[in-house]
This record gives sequence, structure tokens and C-alpha cells, in this order.
Amino acid sequence: MVPDQQDRDSATKSQTGVTEEQEPTETLKVNVNVVQLFFNVKDKKGSLIPTLAKDNFEVLEDGRPQTIKYFSSDSNLPLTLGMLIDSSASQERVLDMEKQVGGAFLNEILREKDLAFVIDFDVSVSLLQDFTSNVRSLKTALNSAKINTGGQVGSIPGMGGGPVPTSGVPRGTLLYDAVYLAAHDEMAQQVDRKAMILLTDGEDQGSQYKIRDAIEAAQKADTILYVLLCADRGFYGFGGYSGDSAMKKLTAETGGRVIEVGNKPEKLRAAFDQIARELRSQYYIGYVPTNPVRDGGFRRVDIRSKDGYKIQARSGYYAIPTK
Repeated sequence: MVPDQQDRDSATKSQTGVTEEQEPTETLKVNVNVVQLFFNVKDKKGSLIPTLAKDNFEVLEDGRPQTIKYFSSDSNLPLTLGMLIDSSASQERVLDMEKQVGGAFLNEILREKDLAFVIDFDVSVSLLQDFTSNVRSLKTALNSAKINTGGQVGSIPGMGGGPVPTSGVPRGTLLYDAVYLAAHDEMAQQVDRKAMILLTDGEDQGSQYKIRDAIEAAQKADTILYVLLCADRGFYGFGGYSGDSAMKKLTAETGGRVIEVGNKPEKLRAAFDQIARELRSQYYIGYVPTNPVRDGGFRRVDIRSKDGYKIQARSGYYAIPTK
């Protein structure tokens, strides 16, 4: 365990005297079957509504009403953030923009007890910086990402497999592999609030995992996914690119969303600003499900606003057996 994680675990465990309408501590999450959900509330124009009370919401699991046991409209738990940057050929004209604006975002969003990591993906998936609260280290890692067009993959990404030079084969962009590995290997071991931001055009080529695997891994790791669609449309010719539909599915199932950026730095800055506001304006709900069976199956969760506001939340969770 890295020192940053030790410090944060100590801070989490020091939260005592838990009552209703407070976040449960790490100990409670281990000993009690509490489903925890972080979400945003928006009006019809998309503006955040951050000050509603518990009685403004109802929660259903597989269609059955649940009793909200814990609630907070001021989620101050530490944030764990993953930044995944696409370094495949299609990103050559936007990569520098992503590095600069992404680094500024990290500098703004991260607080003392927060942690973040950086991954890049192209024909392989590389962890450039593991969990740290050191923004300088994170920005150095982000800046080290380089365009890689080395061909297809010879073995399992993230497990020592590197690119194998080929000819006449589509260049790889292991987007789904990157999401799966980041969720399964990095986020699954963390607690509290978790989000990953993908800087990509949304095109996947050559991943061993499918989009369903990536979504499932993120849901099992309780991680929100945001996608910032960064692309120079001139790269794609007349056909354009089609990654946006898959990315909408990826984000909708996990409680995030897609923001189209193109190749405009001002749009990317505005997108990061929106994400920062959403992550700092999250509601928290916790409940003990009426169905106590931990069979590994997927439970669909529906958070509803009694005032008719739009809820941005993940679609459910997996009832994984307790070890």
C-alpha cells in the first residue's frame, strides 16, 4: 500500500459516530450490506441542483422500493480519480491539447486526501503513474504519453504483452481493455468516491475485452465514467468517426456522460470544468437492500426525484458475494 493510501484510509476510518444521513465509514461498508450511490441532480436545462433533502428522493431496486438509510447532499469523502488518455494515431493532433488542459484540471480538482492515477492506451495499455496525491507526478506522467502506432497486440495487454509489428492490419486502440484494466486492477481495491475520465475519440480497435466487460468492471468497482470526445475530424476523412454511440452507453450505465470536445482547447477546458462541478456537487445515498441474497447477479437501481428533476446515476450494481 502506498503512503498516500495509508493516510487516506486512516482519515476514512477516523469518521466515527455514524448516524442516518451521514456517510457510512469503511468499517460499516465491510460489515453491513450497504449499497452506496453517488449521483447528480439536474433541471431541464442541465443545471446542477445541489441542495435537495432526503425526502425529495425515492430509490427502487429491481422495481422494489428501498428505505434510504444514509443521505448527504455535501459529499466530502475523498475522491479517487483515474485519467485515461488515448495515444493512438487518431489523437496525434489533439494529444498536446489534452496534456495541457488535463494537467490544469488535475491541479484544480485534487485535494489533500484525494488520489489519482494516469493510464495511456494505444496498441497496448500502460500505467504511467500509479495512485498518488502528488499533482506534479501526475502531470509528468500525463506529459510522457506519446503517440504509438506499433501495430496489433501479441498477448494480453497489461500483462507484459507488447505490440507486434504487422502490415495491412488496422492499428490498435485498446480502449475497452484500458477501461477494464483500470477498473479491475486499480479502482476495485479503492473506497469512497471514484471516477475515471477518458480522453479519446471513442474508437476501439483490437481490444480483447468487449464494451460489456468494460461496463461490468466499472460497475463492480463502483466507478463513474466520463468520456471527453477529443478528435480532429480531418483525420477520419468523409466517413467521420462513430465512437460516440458506444461511449454514450459506457457512460450512461456508470453514471457519467459524454462531452463532445473536438479539437478545441476552450471546449476541453469547459468540459473539465463541468466534470469538476459535478464531482463536487454529488449526492450520496446508502441503503440496505430488501433482497439480501449475494448471488453475483446484477441489480438495477432507479433513483427518482419527486420533483421531476433528472438524475445522473449508475444503472445498478452487482451483488457480489462477501468474502
